[in-house]
Amino acid sequence: MKCKSFLICCLLCLNSFLASAQTYTLLIKGGTVIDPKNNLNQLMDVGIFEGKVKTIAKDIDPKEAKQVVNAKGMYVTPGLIDIHGHVFFGTQPDHYLSNGLLALPPDGFTFRVGVTTIVDAGGAGWESFPEFKKNVILSSKTRVLSFLNIVGQGMRGGNYEQDTSDMDPQMAAAVAIKNKNDIVGFKVAHFIGPDWTPIKRVVEAGKLANMPVMIDFGGNNPPLSLETLFMKYLRPGDIFTHAYTLLDGNTRETIVDEKTQKVKPFALDARKKGIIFDVGYGGASFNYSQAIPAIKSGFYPNTISTDLHTGSMNGSMKDMLSIMSKFLVMGIDLPTVIRESTWAPAQVIKRENLGHISENAIADVAVFSMREGNFGFYDKTGYKMEGKQKLECEMTIKGGKIVYDLNGIALPTAAK
Repeated sequence: MKCKSFLICCLLCLNSFLASAQTYTLLIKGGTVIDPKNNLNQLMDVGIFEGKVKTIAKDIDPKEAKQVVNAKGMYVTPGLIDIHGHVFFGTQPDHYLSNGLLALPPDGFTFRVGVTTIVDAGGAGWESFPEFKKNVILSSKTRVLSFLNIVGQGMRGGNYEQDTSDMDPQMAAAVAIKNKNDIVGFKVAHFIGPDWTPIKRVVEAGKLANMPVMIDFGGNNPPLSLETLFMKYLRPGDIFTHAYTLLDGNTRETIVDEKTQKVKPFALDARKKGIIFDVGYGGASFNYSQAIPAIKSGFYPNTISTDLHTGSMNGSMKDMLSIMSKFLVMGIDLPTVIRESTWAPAQVIKRENLGHISENAIADVAVFSMREGNFGFYDKTGYKMEGKQKLECEMTIKGGKIVYDLNGIALPTAAK
């Protein structure tokens, strides 16, 4: 009996030694790696060890890995970065997207579509940020970052977002600098009226903290001038979100002239200046009548993002992959769509350690299949485009660990 026990102990030690001697904890094998930063678009294997990408090469021996992902016929990309979401979820019925019921818990809506990093766009302000950090940032497996609202109370809705006395650039900048690992910039949104004060104050905060700002341009009739916004107030690297929107009531100027179907000259000038055009799809902030002519003329978005909340995800937006698939249908090639969803947003938010598959990089990786079939992609007006392909997430890996596996393509399915 003692000999049997000794033999079992030796076998366990041998297995442990062999596991520790393996080169990779995880090997993604046989997929087409699309990594825009490194200009990769070819069949490659990706070996991961201790949370980092260790090797990108052809034909890595699967015996060298503790766990192997069969990605044959699939696309392997950096983990997606959604720079416009709303994840300051809570229980307050009158708090809109700031600790309210319309925002969403990130882990339930990110990993299943390949998103490893999401930026909450203005849900928290400089007053409410500590609660957001405690309840969401520190409690989520998803990497959650923040565009801090210039309004102290954040995106409380209604009068809160109209209160210019609560738009304090000094306080906002101080909170951002103190929390620079979590805050990537500032946001202004939903202000109604002809006053430029909110824009001036959010840009001032950006200058004080040396961070970009994201503008969800408010409404007014007649609309405020986008040319003035771009050329007078915004700096290179600042972000104009909801780029392809046409709002009812002539309350916000568009970047495409609806009559001529041409991109307006000032938008072209703004792009040359370095203004970032973000999709920010949302519930009412994307129109094919703006996007199709813009794409046809080569005016692509810099970044693709969702404006994720309960209204948008149950409307025409759906999720990050649905939007990416729409841009494929509109004629943008897959590597460009991947770039606009990974490396480009990483650069915009100044997180260049993310958004790529390089040796020694953080192992945030997504594995996608391209479904074949008949698919309908519609916008808020009901206009529909039909396509034969649609992206689907097979697996999401964050920090070297599998956090979502749709069909059990990792073997063994559960890592030991």
